[in-house]
Amino acid sequence: MHKLRRVVVTGLGVVAPNGKNCADFTASVRAMRSGLRFVPRLQELGFACQVGGIPQGMKEVAEQLFSEDLRFAMNEYISYAAIAALEAFADAGLKPVPANAERAMDDTGAIIGTGIGGLDTFSDKVYPNVAAHKIKRLGSSVVEQIMASGASARVGGLLGLGGQVSSNSSACNTGTEAIVMGTRSIQWGLADRMVVGGAEGSDPHIWSGFDSMRVLNRGHNHEPEAASRPLSASAGGFIPGSGAGILVIEELETALRRGAKIYAEIIGTATNSGGMRAGGSMTAPNPYGVQTCIRKALMQAEISPDSIDYINGHLTATMADPMEVRNWSEALELGPDRFPRINSTKSMIGHALGAAGAIESVATLLQMTHGFVHGSRNCEDFHPEVEAFERCVPKQSVDMPISIAAKASFGFGDVNSCIIFKKWSQ
Repeated sequence: MHKLRRVVVTGLGVVAPNGKNCADFTASVRAMRSGLRFVPRLQELGFACQVGGIPQGMKEVAEQLFSEDLRFAMNEYISYAAIAALEAFADAGLKPVPANAERAMDDTGAIIGTGIGGLDTFSDKVYPNVAAHKIKRLGSSVVEQIMASGASARVGGLLGLGGQVSSNSSACNTGTEAIVMGTRSIQWGLADRMVVGGAEGSDPHIWSGFDSMRVLNRGHNHEPEAASRPLSASAGGFIPGSGAGILVIEELETALRRGAKIYAEIIGTATNSGGMRAGGSMTAPNPYGVQTCIRKALMQAEISPDSIDYINGHLTATMADPMEVRNWSEALELGPDRFPRINSTKSMIGHALGAAGAIESVATLLQMTHGFVHGSRNCEDFHPEVEAFERCVPKQSVDMPISIAAKASFGFGDVNSCIIFKKWSQ
């Protein structure tokens, strides 16, 4: 059997509700600074949940990075992806291929996913102009803004990538799955380097369906920073968020040859589905499927479960939170006395849908790099169904070394992904 090539993380970029770059984001999560705010537009539209996570100051960042023509051709989620990708590429010590070069960067590709993508462009431009019979007013960039691969295509062009440039979409599992897919491309020798992650916008049309489903918290509009309550007995649903998380991942020898900074090695990955059986449905995970996904990632990593120091949970502040903790416990075969630290980045930024797993992977790697586990906000009234695990969930940020971390995401459609990161040591 062909031995899989080793894959490491060499660059990080992020756009989040509480940080417009990795430095800001690191400081915010360590300080447990919330990026959730009351959104007047949601109140005007009659949303029951009027709180959201929207990155701040990004218009000014885009004006510094992109020409006016380029900004006009990008909608919100594509802009977030482009900004985070440029940061990650620079962080990896790489430079975009010049626009006048004859060849692209053949050994590098991109997989950048989204859950819902350019719905804002459709609602603001496509539908009203088509309904008014004003087709010519749509403009020449509308297709690239609404196509599912809009973000990956734009990033591929900005950086000059000549490998596979594609997009994935698997609901809340998207961002983590994109990292897994890029990792496999490198492991199998299809690329030496991949730019991977997810992005999502904040348009009310993106969030409206979830409000209609009554899965958003409508009880904390007056105190937005308390609205996202993962693992809380008073959790009332998730808070919608937005942004982008991007990783540059590379084949180990390629990274070493160019003297790249290495954050961590990706030692295990898995994706699967519960098949909407045994309790799984379009909106609920099959516990067996979740546990199998985690076990497969551990098997590839060739580590014992008790070597995991930290888990960045999916933990959305819904009724699925206690089930998630139990699934981790069953999959790892570790009870409360031996269970690793686990937290929820969503307690500060909300649920960024297709970008969630990627932003949270960036958070995982930043915590690993700087040696801390951030606290989870708003779970003082810990959920009674898993109260035995309360000691494993820090309510304040704690300094601690992280050698091995796990990140998993679970999405509508009963789909799952899990990644095991190992801190790099020469």
